[in-house]
Amino acid sequence: MSRIRLKNIRIFTNHGCLSEEEKIGSDYLVNLSVDADLSEAARTDQLKDTVDYVHLNRIVKEQMAQRSKLLEHVGQRIIDAVFEEVAVVNSVEVTVSKVNPPIGGDVAEVSVTMSSSR
Repeated sequence: MSRIRLKNIRIFTNHGCLSEEEKIGSDYLVNLSVDADLSEAARTDQLKDTVDYVHLNRIVKEQMAQRSKLLEHVGQRIIDAVFEEVAVVNSVEVTVSKVNPPIGGDVAEVSVTMSSSR
């Protein structure tokens, strides 16, 4: 089993429970890891035999563009979309972080990490 990771995908969007968050938006960081058997790709050197990280990045951007109140909800949508669109993936771990959250304190970010396997 092998792992492909996309680290710190930076996205500006409008998730959150507060109406201000919907209107103003904020920065988010997404980290995505997928596990898959990449032995065929290692042998053939062909993109069709691996997990295309451009495709993974597109999934993250598409799901982050759909408003959610909770980071858990958008995280699960990312997991579901990866499983739906990339058959070779066996497991997914995603961390969605809200940078400078409006929680009344000096907090760099809040994060939710979720994982799932087929």
